[in-house]
Amino acid sequence: MPQPDPTVPATSDVRMKGFARRVRVEQAWDWLASQLRPLPTETVALHEAWGRVLSESIVSAVDVPGFPRAMMDGYAVVAADTEGATAYNPLPLQVVDVSLPGAPAHQALTAGQAIRIMTGAPVPQGADAVLPVERVTVETEQILVQDAVARGKHIGPQGEDIVQGHALLPAGRQLRPQDVGVLSSTGNAELPVVRRPRVRVVVTGNELLPAGAMPAGYQIVDANGPMLQALIARDGGIGFQRGIVEDTPQAILAAMQDDADIILVSGGSSVGEEDHAPTLLREHGELAIHGIAMRPSSPAGMGRLGDRLVFLLPGNPVSCLCAYDFFAGRAIRALGGRATNWPYREITATLSRKLVSAVGRVDYARVRQTGDQVEPLAISGASVLSSTTRADGFVIIPQDSEGYPAGATVQVMLYDETPHTTTPTA
Repeated sequence: MPQPDPTVPATSDVRMKGFARRVRVEQAWDWLASQLRPLPTETVALHEAWGRVLSESIVSAVDVPGFPRAMMDGYAVVAADTEGATAYNPLPLQVVDVSLPGAPAHQALTAGQAIRIMTGAPVPQGADAVLPVERVTVETEQILVQDAVARGKHIGPQGEDIVQGHALLPAGRQLRPQDVGVLSSTGNAELPVVRRPRVRVVVTGNELLPAGAMPAGYQIVDANGPMLQALIARDGGIGFQRGIVEDTPQAILAAMQDDADIILVSGGSSVGEEDHAPTLLREHGELAIHGIAMRPSSPAGMGRLGDRLVFLLPGNPVSCLCAYDFFAGRAIRALGGRATNWPYREITATLSRKLVSAVGRVDYARVRQTGDQVEPLAISGASVLSSTTRADGFVIIPQDSEGYPAGATVQVMLYDETPHTTTPTA
């Protein structure tokens, strides 16, 4: 099992001391990968399945359609009866019945006869072609065929769409609307899917007011809670929050022990005297990672508390967003059966001016599109959340790089991704 750098003092109290050394992002990813397995299967109704991840492959139990059907409005005929028919030499056929969708003809077809038929209706026994209505003249009890039709023409065969025994969708498939339609067409009323991870959002800080309040005096309004709830929903989790948690060890520990698969602690993750979460995780569980060589989010950490994965996210909003996307979001997607890769659309663009970094850390640089180029906005400013709303995306500068010069080609993750799930509720 991959382990973090043994020189990193994740098991020591770093409050008011600072980090002696920080774990590389790749090491943190390695440790995280060793902890991640999809959650167990649950069964959901078909109408609740969109956006969920199949835990088993689905095989069709039926043919779709289960019968030969007409592909056009017209007349079911024996093709041989139309041979030689032209507008100048029309051939008569007696109309003996009608076949409608869901209401097939009552009798089989014989030579010299025709049965009126609608698109999607079952092709009567004995018929081997459908003659379009435009190619006949209709009289009282017969039609005059004005054109020949080939055998099998305008008939959709049984199983044209789906054949019984065919593998419809594989395990691990995140269901799209059309997938749900196909599964419905084959008679699936319920589906086996990976259970959504339950994610407890623990926001700490005595200076915080609840979301929706107005800033007052020296207090600020919680931005991280609503942001994390939205990110969790995007990644297929079920997020829940129980108000602002008092900045005391007892209150924070109780919140960290809540019934959930993943705990996100926002705030109190660094080395200050009142940063209780790392100490609590070390004393009551496993503090595997604390301090990561990246900017922002360097005070981030992660570990386990019983069966729960715990992520310590910095309180500064940009750091919180960055740490979530680098680590917690990966875990939520993996537990829910999804891919761990970045959930953003990626483009290649040219830098309009240089983007400076420092060797030894990963940088998360916000950028803005300007025509066919991108302009760096910020690397620092972990508390300036508006830098992410003014930005169109971000560039990740690897640890071994000093940045990029103006005119360099970079990979940009765009914030304008499209959510793949509905917003679940606890």
